[in-house]
Amino acid sequence: MTSATTPLAPTTPAATVTTRRPRGRRNTEALLLVAGYGLCLLAFAQVALVLDGRLTTAFAVFAVVLAGCVLVAHLAVRRLAASADPVLLPTITVLNGLGLAMIYRLDRADGRTGLSAASDFSAQLGWTVLGVALFVAVLALVREPRLLQRYTYTAGFIGLALLILPLIPGLGVEINGARIWVRLPVGADSLSFQPGELAKLFLIVFFTGYLVEKRDVLALARTRVLGIDVPRGRDLGPIVVAWLASLGVLVFERDLGTSLLFFGVFVAMLYIATERWSWLVIGSVLFVAGSALAYALFPHVQTRFSVWLNPFADEAGSGYQIAQSLYGFATGGILGTGLGQGFPDFVPYASTDFIAAAFGEELGLAGFMAIMVLYAIVVERGFRTSLAARDSFGKLLAAGLSIEVGLQVFVVVGGVTRLIPLTGLTTPFLSYGGSSLIANWMLIALLMRISDHARRGVVAPGGPPARSTSSEPAVTR
Repeated sequence: MTSATTPLAPTTPAATVTTRRPRGRRNTEALLLVAGYGLCLLAFAQVALVLDGRLTTAFAVFAVVLAGCVLVAHLAVRRLAASADPVLLPTITVLNGLGLAMIYRLDRADGRTGLSAASDFSAQLGWTVLGVALFVAVLALVREPRLLQRYTYTAGFIGLALLILPLIPGLGVEINGARIWVRLPVGADSLSFQPGELAKLFLIVFFTGYLVEKRDVLALARTRVLGIDVPRGRDLGPIVVAWLASLGVLVFERDLGTSLLFFGVFVAMLYIATERWSWLVIGSVLFVAGSALAYALFPHVQTRFSVWLNPFADEAGSGYQIAQSLYGFATGGILGTGLGQGFPDFVPYASTDFIAAAFGEELGLAGFMAIMVLYAIVVERGFRTSLAARDSFGKLLAAGLSIEVGLQVFVVVGGVTRLIPLTGLTTPFLSYGGSSLIANWMLIALLMRISDHARRGVVAPGGPPARSTSSEPAVTR
């Protein structure tokens, strides 16, 4: 009989496992990076030639900075995580590069030059450099993923503190109806960032450590109601706390996207940790109840639902943004208008919340689906890493990070295509925004560290037997 916690148990390294040698993986990564870098250059060149009639200084700066970032990231992985997944870094390089090209295109549509101090492109290029620097820092500092388990409750405290930070008077600011920003004075200017983006990473580390520690208790079921195994009442505490915390984010910060993401990731990780599908049922019931309560009590939630159900009822007002997004997708058709040849700037906040609609118009359904495939690759490689991990903490952490990326993309794309109500989240790596970009670079670094740790010491047939670095006992099925 298989235990309910078997999926999180370490794999017994009793036999030699077939895999690529580290050098081969890094050479594969290098070839993919060259191809991805070339694709980004072609995209930016297309935009520059259409809008400027020539390859501008901005193109040269983009080419040099992106090449430097790619080279530094690759050398860092080669030195610090030689056995890591060879596909993740090239994939996010393409996403980041395409995002920079589209942000430059939208800057030009708004009349801003590419390298001016007021341009989003210049700022995003700087955030990319910082994101890669933090990517390298995470690889250098986190040498063993399981060491993070020691800081489970510290990570939870930091995550909650970051979520609460925008509510502090004089520090948090409200933008577009949501109080999710913190503004700090930096010289004569001010720096704005979203602490919630970093909070997601800390909270996932907390969820992982807590669920690994408590999964045996959470997997117990005392009663059966309508064919569903219902956990003990005292074991419902974690999911109730997560539900109340997500409602708090929705109520006090008016951030529907982070609230949905926060609760969805926790419920999915809880299901993976326990293998009890009753947690999915309970989570769904709590989500529906919370949504109904929020709709009944808060006007801004009612507005979001009204716009979702019929954006054309007030097309010039509250429904303008989503209506323009749908028009953009319709204009793009199958193959799109071509980079630089559409009107994505008609959509308000096209470079942040609605950059997916900009790509849908100019690359068409074919190009948009290709971008979705890139995200699918990131999620698939993340789950592949989870399966390869040799300890419970690494398995669940990799799964949680992958779920976070996949769910965020679903929420964003579902919102701009009117599949679900609009939430206001950014598209990972594509959208303008430093907080999101650096947090996602750090997320990828954690995935690559887990991948490297999972495959470290595992060699091809004919080599010495692989040895486990896990101190956990093997599980006999």
